[in-house]
Amino acid sequence: MQTDFGYVEEDTLGKPYDLGLLKRLYPFSRPYHRMLAASIALVVLITILDLSLPYVTKVAIDRYIVPALSPTVSDTAEPGNPAARYYTAPLDTPRVRQIVERHPGLFRVENGTVKILRTDLYRLPKADLALLRSKDLSGITRVTGVFLFLVAAGFVLNFVQVMIMEYTGQRMMHDLRVRLFAHIQSLSISFFSKNPVGRLVTRVTNDVQNMDELFTSVISFVFKDLFLLIGIAAVLIGIHWQLALISFTVIPVVVYTSFSFSHRARDIFRRLRVKVAEINTHLSETIAGMRVIQLFCRETDNYRKFSALNHDNYLAGMDQIRIFGIFMPFIEWMGVVALAIVIFFGGRGILDERISLGALVAFISYMRMFFRPIRDIAEKYNILQNAMASAERIFLILDTREQLPGTASGTHPLAGRLERISEVAMDAVSFAYAAGEPVLTTVSFRLRAGQTLAIVGPTGSGKTTLIQLLYRFYDPTAGSVRINGQDIRTLDTAVYRSRMALVMQEPFLFSGTIRENILQGNPPVSDARLIEILQASRCTDLIGRHPHGLDMVLTQGGSAISSGQRQLISIARALARNPDLIILDEATSYIDSSTEEQIQQALRNLMAERTAIVVAHRLSTARHADRILVLNAGRIIESGTHPELMDKQGFYYRLTQL
Repeated sequence: MQTDFGYVEEDTLGKPYDLGLLKRLYPFSRPYHRMLAASIALVVLITILDLSLPYVTKVAIDRYIVPALSPTVSDTAEPGNPAARYYTAPLDTPRVRQIVERHPGLFRVENGTVKILRTDLYRLPKADLALLRSKDLSGITRVTGVFLFLVAAGFVLNFVQVMIMEYTGQRMMHDLRVRLFAHIQSLSISFFSKNPVGRLVTRVTNDVQNMDELFTSVISFVFKDLFLLIGIAAVLIGIHWQLALISFTVIPVVVYTSFSFSHRARDIFRRLRVKVAEINTHLSETIAGMRVIQLFCRETDNYRKFSALNHDNYLAGMDQIRIFGIFMPFIEWMGVVALAIVIFFGGRGILDERISLGALVAFISYMRMFFRPIRDIAEKYNILQNAMASAERIFLILDTREQLPGTASGTHPLAGRLERISEVAMDAVSFAYAAGEPVLTTVSFRLRAGQTLAIVGPTGSGKTTLIQLLYRFYDPTAGSVRINGQDIRTLDTAVYRSRMALVMQEPFLFSGTIRENILQGNPPVSDARLIEILQASRCTDLIGRHPHGLDMVLTQGGSAISSGQRQLISIARALARNPDLIILDEATSYIDSSTEEQIQQALRNLMAERTAIVVAHRLSTARHADRILVLNAGRIIESGTHPELMDKQGFYYRLTQL
C-alpha cells in the first residue's frame, strides 16, 4: 500500500548518529542549565547516599553484630586449638565485673579487659550476654538511626530531584513542540501537499512526547548510574581488590551484549515510528473521508488496509519485545553469575579468614547494586533510542526549508510600505508544480482599483493556480506578480495578505462559535459593523434560526450545517476583513441559485471601489465583470467583456452555450 504521497522522509534515515542529535537538542536545554546542574548535583548526593547504605551494613556486622571478626578481637593460639578466638570487653562497669564474678570459669582478665572464648560466649544467660554486649547493642542502635536517616534523606533528595527534572523536561518539551509547530506553520503550501496530515500530527504529538523521558530521566539518571558504577567499583576495590577484580570478569560480556542490543533496538524503534505515523495518517484520512467510504461501501476494504498497517506495527512491537525478552534476562543472569562468583570466592575467604563476614555481605549488596545501574543504563538507552528515532523525524521537519523567501513578517526592507492595493498585475507569468509540466504559460493582465476581473475556463485550465500565485502560496517559475507595480516577492507577505480576502470553493471553518469564525484573523469590529456584515452576507437567517445566534458552536469544518451556510459564513469572514481586494474562487459552486443571486447583489454593493477577482464555473457569475479572462490549458486565449466575448462567438461563447 502506498502511503508516502511522494514524501520520502521515512526512507532517508541512515546509520545512527546519536551524538549529533544530542548536540542539536542541547539548545533546548540551554535556558534550563541551572536546573539541570542542580539536578545533577542532587544525583551526586543521592549516589553517595546509595553507596553508603551497604557500607553502614558492613560496619554494623563487623563492629557490633559479629565482633569476633572486628579489630577488637584478640587472636590467641591455644595449645591444641590454634583457631581459638576471643571476644574482649572493657572491665569498666560494675555490671561487667558482676558477670565475671558469676562465671569465673569462662572469663580471663588481662590489663583491664575481660576475654571469653567465642564458643563460650553463648553459654552465658541472655540477660548477662545483653549486659556484656550493651555497647554493641547501643552501637547497632546508632547505626540503625544513621541507616534510617540516610534512607529518609535519599527519599527527600529523590523527590526534589524528580520534581526539578519533571519541570525542566516539561518546559523543554513545551519549547520543542512550540518550535516545531511554528516551523510547520512557516512552510509553504507545497510541503503540505506532499505530507499526510497524520504524519505531521505524529511528529508534533507522539514524537515530541517520546522526548519527555529523554529530558526528564535519561539526562540526570545516566549521570546517577555512571556515578554509581564508578563509586561501587571504587568501594569494592577498597574493600577487597582481589575479589573485586574476579567479580569484574563478567563486565566485558555485558558491555558487548549491550552494544549489540543497542544497534538492533535502534532499527526497531525506527520501524515503530514509521508504523505509528502510517496508522495516524490512515486514521485521519478515514475520518475525513468517512462519507465517501460509507457511500461506496468501502468499509471492508478500508478495514483490511488498516489491519495490514496495524499488523505491521504489531510485528515491529513484537520484535522489540523479543529483543528485550532476551537482553534483560541475560543481564539479570550475568548479575547472578557475578553474585555466584562473589559468594564462592568470598565464602572461601571467610573460611580462610582473609575477609570478614561484614565485608562479604557488603560485597554481595554492592554487586546487586552494580548490575542495577547497568540494567538501568540499558533501559535508558532503550528510551534514548526511541527518542533518537523520534528526534530524527522531528529534525527532518525542522531542517525542511520549503519556504518562500521573505514570507515571514518584517523580513523584507520594504515591509509595511504597502498602504492599499490600487493595482494588481501579472507580467508573463509561467508556473509548473513539476518540472516539464506547465500549468500556466505567459499569463499577463492588469487590474485597477474598483474593477472586477472574472477568470473562466474548463477544469484544469489553471484558474485556481492563478489565485494561489496572487496570494503567493507559490512563486512563479517565470515572470512576476505585481501589486501597485511592485513584485510581491519584495513585499512583506503578511502586509499585503491582510489587505486581501479569499473565499474558497470549499470553505474551511474552525471549531468554535460562528462569531469566532467570522472574526478569525480579522481586526475587532463594532456590533453595528458586525450586523452590517451579517446582513450583507445573508447570514441573518442562519443566526436567527438558532437560539444561541452568533454563539452557536460549530464542529471542525462546520459539518453540522449545510455547505451553503458554510459558504455564507466564509463570505462574512471575508467581508469582516474590509479588504482592498476580494478573491472569489468558485465561491458560488455549492450554493443554490436563489442564494447565489442574493450574494451577487450583496457583493456588488460591497465591492464598490474595491478590486475583485472572481473565478467561476458558472458563467452567470462572470457576466457583470468589467473584464473576463478565458483560460485554456494554462494560457489566456480570450479577454474582454461579456458582450465582446459573445460577439466573437469563440471559446467563451461555446462555454456559455454548454
